[in-house]
Amino acid sequence: MAVKGKSLIASNVRTRAFTFVEVIVALAIVSISMLTLLKLHLISVRMTETAETTFQAVFLANEKIAEMLALGCPEEGTYSGTVEKNSLKLNWQTEVTDLQLPQLQQAGITGLRKVLVDVNWKRADSRRHLQMSTYVAETKLNEL
Repeated sequence: MAVKGKSLIASNVRTRAFTFVEVIVALAIVSISMLTLLKLHLISVRMTETAETTFQAVFLANEKIAEMLALGCPEEGTYSGTVEKNSLKLNWQTEVTDLQLPQLQQAGITGLRKVLVDVNWKRADSRRHLQMSTYVAETKLNEL
């Protein structure tokens, strides 16, 4: 009888463990989560590269405008060049034009020039560009 009792006790005690199906489902959930996190990481890396490139372009445009302002009233014309920073090739073009608007002439304002800086670069398969402009007066303008 003792043998019979032991077999009853042994059959009622069940080891607690995960089934194969539960393990597969858990691995599937973890895999999907990891793929999503990897995709988000790649997007953040791409956005960081875009922000850095845009910062470099803004910095270059600001530098070219400062160079023109340092000349006082720059000569009319177009200036261009290329700058390479951190394996990034930035092409810039500065255009200085004299503003001859009827409203300005009626007010007696002359010698006003527009300085336009255009910076462009190639990223992947597309070309990107950024423009920045300011106005420079030949002499101090009278208050109206």
